[in-house]
Amino acid sequence: MAESNFVDYVKIYCRSGKGGAGSTHFRREKYIPKGGPDGGDGGRGGHVFLRANRNLWTLIHLRYERHVIATSGENGSAKRSSGKDGEDFYIEVPCGTVAHDAETGEYICDVRDDGQTVMLLKGGRGGLGNDHFKTSTNQAPRYSQPGEPAQERTVILQLKLLADVGLVGFPNAGKSTLLSVVSAAKPKIANYPFTTLEPNLGIVRYRDNRSFVMADIPGIIEGASRGRGLGLRFLRHIERNTLLLFMIPADTDHVLRDYNILHEELVRYNPDLAGKNRILAVTKIDTTTPEALDTLKSTLPPHVTHVFISSVTGQGIDELKDLIWRELNRETFHDSEQIVHRDIDGATPPDNPGENE
Repeated sequence: MAESNFVDYVKIYCRSGKGGAGSTHFRREKYIPKGGPDGGDGGRGGHVFLRANRNLWTLIHLRYERHVIATSGENGSAKRSSGKDGEDFYIEVPCGTVAHDAETGEYICDVRDDGQTVMLLKGGRGGLGNDHFKTSTNQAPRYSQPGEPAQERTVILQLKLLADVGLVGFPNAGKSTLLSVVSAAKPKIANYPFTTLEPNLGIVRYRDNRSFVMADIPGIIEGASRGRGLGLRFLRHIERNTLLLFMIPADTDHVLRDYNILHEELVRYNPDLAGKNRILAVTKIDTTTPEALDTLKSTLPPHVTHVFISSVTGQGIDELKDLIWRELNRETFHDSEQIVHRDIDGATPPDNPGENE
C-alpha cells in the first residue's frame, strides 16, 4: 500500500551551533614589533527556531529530515575581527503544531498563528578574544575564551488540525460523503468501515462569499480513547475545532445511545471537549422511511440542536450550513439581536450599523 501523504507526527534531532573561539593574537606590523593584544571575538552559534507557515498542511516535508543542525560560529581573528555568526535554522511547520521534548515529555510550545516563531535551541555564545583581558598589570594576555558548546535535544512535533468544524462519528457514518458534497475535497468514499484512514480538510462555501473549514477524521469506535481502532492517533485533531458535528446514520437502533458513546470517548480523551459547541446530524435519511424517522425522533439526545440530512439527495444540507454558521458566529448573532432590541426600545442606533453585520 502506498505511504500516506498526510503526516502529523515526526521526531527530529535538533542541535544548535557552537560558539566560535576568541582569538589570542598580538598586533604585528612593520615598525610595530610588539603591539598589544588584538584578538577578536568568536561568532555566535546558530539558533534553531520553530516557525508556523499557513501554506503547509502536514509535516510530510520533515519525514526524511530527521536531523536539524545549525551552523557554528567562526573563530575570532587578528585586528579585533570577530568571527561570523552561525546561520539560524528555521523548522517550518503548519499552524497548529505542538512541540514536546522526546525524552522528558516536557511541553515546549504550540505555534498557531502564521509567522509565529519560537526558539527551540539557543546557539552557543562566541568566546572573547584576548583584547578583552588586557589590564594595566597584564598588558599581554596570552589567553582567550573558547566558544560555548552547542545545545541538543530530540523534539516530537505533532500536528493538531485547525478547523472550524470537526466531524465526529462511527466508521461509515457518512462523514467523507458530506465533506465531498459541501466542499471541493475528494476524500476516499466506500461502503465499508474505516474507509478514511487520515484526516481530510475542506473549505465550505457559504452565502455572500463567506466560508468555513471542515475537518473529517477517521471514525471513532467504542474504546478509541484507550487506543482501540485508530485510537488516540487522530482524536487530537478534534481538540482545535470550534464546533463538533456529531454524525449518526438514520439506520441506527438508538441515536441517543450512539451519541453518548461518541461523547464519552471524547471526554475520556480530553475533558475540555465536554464544553465544545455541538450539532447532531442524522445522516442517510434517504435510506429509511418517514415513519421510521418519526420513531427515531424520540431517541434524539435532549438539548442538542439536530438536523436530518442526506448527502446523496441534498436534503437538509442548506439547513445544516445555516446551523453551522449560526453556531460559529453565535456571539455575533447575539450582539445583533441586542442591537435590534435597543432600536425597538427607542435607543439611539449606532453611528455605523454596518460594523455589526
